[in-house]
Amino acid sequence: MDAAEFDKFAEEYMAAHKANLKISGEDPDFFARYKLDEIERLWKAKGFKQPARVLDFGCGIGSSLPHLQRIFPQAQVVGLDVSEKSLQIAATRFPGVAELVAYDGETLPFEPQRFDLVFSSCVFHHIDHGRHEAILGDLRKILSDDGHMVIFEHNPINPVTRYIVATCPFDENAVLVPAPALKATEIRAGFSAVETRFLGFFPGPLSALRPLEPALGFLPIGAQYYTLAHA
Repeated sequence: MDAAEFDKFAEEYMAAHKANLKISGEDPDFFARYKLDEIERLWKAKGFKQPARVLDFGCGIGSSLPHLQRIFPQAQVVGLDVSEKSLQIAATRFPGVAELVAYDGETLPFEPQRFDLVFSSCVFHHIDHGRHEAILGDLRKILSDDGHMVIFEHNPINPVTRYIVATCPFDENAVLVPAPALKATEIRAGFSAVETRFLGFFPGPLSALRPLEPALGFLPIGAQYYTLAHA
């Protein structure tokens, strides 16, 4: 999907996303929030220092931005996207929360080692897989020496995930990325170590079981997964 396609869907994104996620028993904000809750848990468990500068790569209409600000209140948060229409909506929804920057899809507009954390939520399945290694290599260059990158993606092994993606209008041209493939590409792109964890095991009606999810992260059947890559 290119910038024009994202611009087309930008204004209807929230309504379409809400309808599409109905099967999960949750709304779109839950899925934005729980990813950042997982990062907060991860940072505490690993003892990582708080990042001073955070990039949301492919921020869209900004759903993750207030949650990044919430868990890293001292950080400068930057949202980057190819869709200028989406950035306009993000600025209206969350004024002053982040610096919003347009991306031409080719060259990252940042100097080397600018960020301590690069975060991306369900973006890479919209990008041609042949371009992943080059883009990931560029993201590594803008990370500080002790920086980290966390990428969340849909898990193509999970049948509910496949159904949601197949019936989502703005995922029409998406090609899901298997977790082992993303990890291998990140290593080829120069990251020194990559960890993978799965999440999203329990839908809304079973939400009482979600405290068990950290112990299940090794099981490759969750609805989503993330990679933690070290610069």
